[in-house]
Amino acid sequence: MDKARKEDKLEEIMIEHGSDLVRLAFNYVKDKETAKDMVQNTFIKCYENLDKFRYDSSIKTWLYRITINQCKDYLKSWHYRKVQTKSVFESAVKSFLPLTEEKVIKESESEELKNVIFSLPKNYREVIYLYYYKSLTINEVAEVTELNLNTVKTRLRRAKQRLKTLIEEAGIYG
Repeated sequence: MDKARKEDKLEEIMIEHGSDLVRLAFNYVKDKETAKDMVQNTFIKCYENLDKFRYDSSIKTWLYRITINQCKDYLKSWHYRKVQTKSVFESAVKSFLPLTEEKVIKESESEELKNVIFSLPKNYREVIYLYYYKSLTINEVAEVTELNLNTVKTRLRRAKQRLKTLIEEAGIYG
């Protein structure tokens, strides 16, 4: 593939999948700017390996796999752990400040639901996010996560059971 065609293909891929990949990355790193950095790295890898892509899977699942790996590598990095320690300290300090009325009003059922989903173990949160929020099929979730199809089905079923219990306990939508 010549350079011009490769750049055109990358631009097309970026337009089609960019915002989905940022949301996917955000699900892992919980920071918008870091998520954008992860996706930028994904597109660099995509560009570097576009000639080697064999179309055994869809471009979408290939990009999801690259993005997830980027995020997992980042979460294991020293930089991330250092930033997390600082963040925990800052939030501890902020917790001593009184809540403003406006802050209390902004808390909603959707925020509570998001917190309940984020409280799930990572392996359950991952399949819930890909299946419900990214609308991937169970087969695509298996491919992206590199898990056995039955493992994905089991995790999805268990995640739904846990979510149901947690939602009932939290009194959301009740």
